[in-house]
Amino acid sequence: MKKLNITFIQSDLRWEDPDGNREHFEQLMEEVPSETDLLLLPETFNTGFPVDPLRFAETPDGPTMNWLKNKAKELNAVVCATLLLKEEGHYHNSLVWMRPDGSHELYHKRHTFTIGGEKEPIERGTEPLIVELKGWRIKPMVCYDIRFPVWARNRYQDGRYEYDLGIYLANFPSSRSFVWDTLLQARAIENQTYYIGVNRVGDGPDGVHYSGDSQVVNPKGEVICMAKSDMEAVVPCILEGEKLQSFREKFPVGKDWDPFHLLSSVF
Repeated sequence: MKKLNITFIQSDLRWEDPDGNREHFEQLMEEVPSETDLLLLPETFNTGFPVDPLRFAETPDGPTMNWLKNKAKELNAVVCATLLLKEEGHYHNSLVWMRPDGSHELYHKRHTFTIGGEKEPIERGTEPLIVELKGWRIKPMVCYDIRFPVWARNRYQDGRYEYDLGIYLANFPSSRSFVWDTLLQARAIENQTYYIGVNRVGDGPDGVHYSGDSQVVNPKGEVICMAKSDMEAVVPCILEGEKLQSFREKFPVGKDWDPFHLLSSVF
């Protein structure tokens, strides 16, 4: 695996203001290094969380998807973000993996945060997503997914790990910052992968405060890059594939993992 240059943006979000959020991220993206391979934005970056999907869900050919396509092309990098999408009458909190050539993948958030207002008509996703970039296998997920280790569980088969980098894009409140920090480290350690958590800052209209605490954790559970709490930031970080491979060879715990298979039909 080659070195992977990632950049994440920790930002405040304008409530129910897609145009204002896109404009604000346009300005923040001026600080993104030119060598960036992967740019990560917080969950529901264009509206804040949660909002009414009947009013704010867009179609796959809507303004935010087209904006993501244009930004990926301009930056010559994959741009990863989530927004509410409506497809064939179904609503999801959808993570978009947008490539510079305009092709993309979607992951529909599996664990919708119903106790926080993310409920019907937003539907739970059923299929995980693993994508490849520069020899890295990457598993992107969304916010509340972090509390469900089975969904994130890595696998080792035929001498190969299922993924090398896990990602959570989030709106995770500061009242649970300890949980955020702890679970990011736990997911990295138990899955022998790098993990990145990208969170927002600022205050929602419901009084919920977000301190950010966006960070990159290595497979040993060590934080190697972090944004300052309560501040907007554009943070670059280099992930080194050789270090990951060396660690896995020296401590090959993956060989002893229990085999399992997730069946989407049971959901």
